Amino acid sequence: MKPDLLIATNGFSGTWHSIEYGAWLASVLDKRVMLLGVTEHPNPAAIDDHHPLEDVFARAVELFQQKGVNYSLEVQNGDAEQVIPRRAKLGDYIVVLSPLGRPQIRRMLAGRSIRHLMEEIEQPILYVPQSRLPLKKILVCLGGLGYEVTAEHIAMQLAMKSRAEITLLHIVPPIDLDYPTAKTVGANWQHLTDTDTPIGRSLRQALEIARDDGLTANVTARQGNVVEEILAEERDGNYDLICMGSPYSSNALRQLYTTNVTAEIAEGVSCPVLTARFKRE
Repeated sequence: MKPDLLIATNGFSGTWHSIEYGAWLASVLDKRVMLLGVTEHPNPAAIDDHHPLEDVFARAVELFQQKGVNYSLEVQNGDAEQVIPRRAKLGDYIVVLSPLGRPQIRRMLAGRSIRHLMEEIEQPILYVPQSRLPLKKILVCLGGLGYEVTAEHIAMQLAMKSRAEITLLHIVPPIDLDYPTAKTVGANWQHLTDTDTPIGRSLRQALEIARDDGLTANVTARQGNVVEEILAEERDGNYDLICMGSPYSSNALRQLYTTNVTAEIAEGVSCPVLTARFKRE
């Protein structure tokens, strides 16, 4: 896995989760960290005053040094929703984010920041509402179209480094279309790995890769509304990380992982969520 980490903070206390998780991730994968501080609404008259990011940076530097992480620091002015995507485009990163602490009225009028950031950032995003460590259980959501492979590969890397258990999840949504593959999936959703369908082949391949790497892996399937079933699986399984394909991978992927689905999962769970766009080699 090539990318380094871009961790962003606007000084809000909740962004410490991304710094803490990012420091752990960088130490495990031996990656460099760029810590991006965003100063929103700077006051020119207060240029000599204590910078609001100084305490966060001091605490982060201490943590990076404890973890033996190679890091650099950068501060930019502007709205975080604009600055972070612009900075992310300048490198090959996994972008690590946490809630930015927006007021409720702003969330109501403009929507949650994570939705906008998912639209604008092309690189993999690791959204950390809470830092769940150590990493013991990973849930990988497979749509059966192959567009989740980028997220799946990152999940495998993390599992190998932390010896975490992997669960491969597929949700069978209500199917109204009358064609053979849909009928086969609908009739055999509890044992999809035994079917010669795209999702069956995808699940078998992912399971084989995980087990060849010496990982503990299993397959589970649910039937129903995609968002509701993923959230239910997360609650039942008490996972430490969820990995899923990006809503912007392909038009075909939108039928399962639309913008709302991915964002609603990120907003609806307390564990970190990794989402990555599919990149065709």
